[in-house]
Amino acid sequence: MTPQPAHGAASGAAPLRVTNERRWTIVGLLFLASAINYFDRATVSFALPLISADLGLDAKQQGLLLSSFFWSYALMQIPSGILADRKDLRWLYAAAFILWSVAQGLTGLAHSLGVLILFRILLGVGEAIYLPGGTRVVSLFFSLKERGLPCGLFDFGTRTGLMLEGVVVPFLVTHYGWRSTFLLIGATSLLWLIPWLSLTPRPMRAPQTEAAAKEGFDWSHLSSALRKRDLIGICLGFFCFDYYWYLLVTWLPNYLVTQRGLTMMKAGIYASLPMLVFGLCQPLGGWIADRLVQRGWNETRVRKGIISLSFLCGLFLIPASQATTPEATLGLLMLSCLVGLSTANQLVILQNCAPAALIGLWVGIYNFVGNIAGATAPYVTGELIQRTGSYTPPFILAAVMIAAGQLFYWFVVGPLKDPTTATDSGSRN
Repeated sequence: MTPQPAHGAASGAAPLRVTNERRWTIVGLLFLASAINYFDRATVSFALPLISADLGLDAKQQGLLLSSFFWSYALMQIPSGILADRKDLRWLYAAAFILWSVAQGLTGLAHSLGVLILFRILLGVGEAIYLPGGTRVVSLFFSLKERGLPCGLFDFGTRTGLMLEGVVVPFLVTHYGWRSTFLLIGATSLLWLIPWLSLTPRPMRAPQTEAAAKEGFDWSHLSSALRKRDLIGICLGFFCFDYYWYLLVTWLPNYLVTQRGLTMMKAGIYASLPMLVFGLCQPLGGWIADRLVQRGWNETRVRKGIISLSFLCGLFLIPASQATTPEATLGLLMLSCLVGLSTANQLVILQNCAPAALIGLWVGIYNFVGNIAGATAPYVTGELIQRTGSYTPPFILAAVMIAAGQLFYWFVVGPLKDPTTATDSGSRN
């Protein structure tokens, strides 16, 4: 097929020219990287019962360990976004991938809580590229009205990683121990670099990036972005979303073992099914919105409406905590994961509001705020469990937060701009 322009933002960002097959292959590689990313970061959650028994960790220390990844992951979001806007993403993503894979493997050598936390911090530094880098790559190859599906697909990898992990990690830790599991996963992940370096274009960055890189970073871009009402509203909504999401990621496997009495293998399967629902909903939500917008539906109502309906599904987490059988709990957890319909639309709304040349920066700010929730949710959950002896209070808190979070998209974020008439002048105040 003849190479075609892979449009940047509708605002006129210079396109990269690749074939349609190649741009979707790159989305596929981002999907695999996202799957590995979450497989690596959540291995500790599935191995937590064994790690805790080995190192004698109580609930509060478990919460500290689970939250430590997010300290560096959150802090590195804005730097990663700035680099994604200015550097060659082919090499930037590869370098970050190597760092997080090595940190994952070294976790298997830790013999104290302090060393475990150190390696989790290094893992967070490397994995910080995933969302700002992946979103920036999509913006190089797809027009704004096309980005719902590719954004949903590459982010679907995160939930796919968790789903596979629910089967693979319990088997590995049961048969080989948690230390060998971390070493094996970290080493085999590096194989992803072979197709990435073979198939991505050289260089992989927008043409205007070269001039921006020579000029150096202008701090006014950051301060200006932080004053944008649209970005503030999007970040507040995403904070509520990520608090809910990371409670599930970090505590659900342990909940199913300690509160529902499941074996580690069965808990892994039960935890993977809600992740499958969540993951399948990501590209589906983006695809539905893209199709409706392309048929002439109002983009603001479509994307915000899908976010509202999906966020309200988070309320199913409350009856899930009260269900009398593991099977009923599983069914309600799967319904609660219809929240996944929102993810691609949140990213497209963000890109719609952001200046085309600063998408990486905006995504970095967005994911920084979200991962403050990521650091908060596991620790607060551990504290509440320690004080009350029950998972019900933290489940109710997370459900109420995400149900309320959809209001920020309606009352703080303004109407979305028309991709056919938008300019690259920036977003609304």
